[in-house]
Amino acid sequence: MIETKIRKVGNSAVMTLTTEMLTILDAKEGDTLFVVRTDDGGLKLMTEDPALKQALAAAEIVMDENRDLLQALA
Repeated sequence: MIETKIRKVGNSAVMTLTTEMLTILDAKEGDTLFVVRTDDGGLKLMTEDPALKQALAAAEIVMDENRDLLQALA
């Protein structure tokens, strides 16, 4: 487990990500992180947008199912 503190900056509360956390996330300063709530009430940090990932997976299925039609239209 990694511990970090929440501190006030202006009107916001911020959490510092340590070098270890950034390494685990494979992220760097300036990257966008996505936060989703887990079933147990926690939060999960991710470097990829889960909604976009899900949409791309669905599109891949549709393209696979209609490959011949899509090739004919191209």
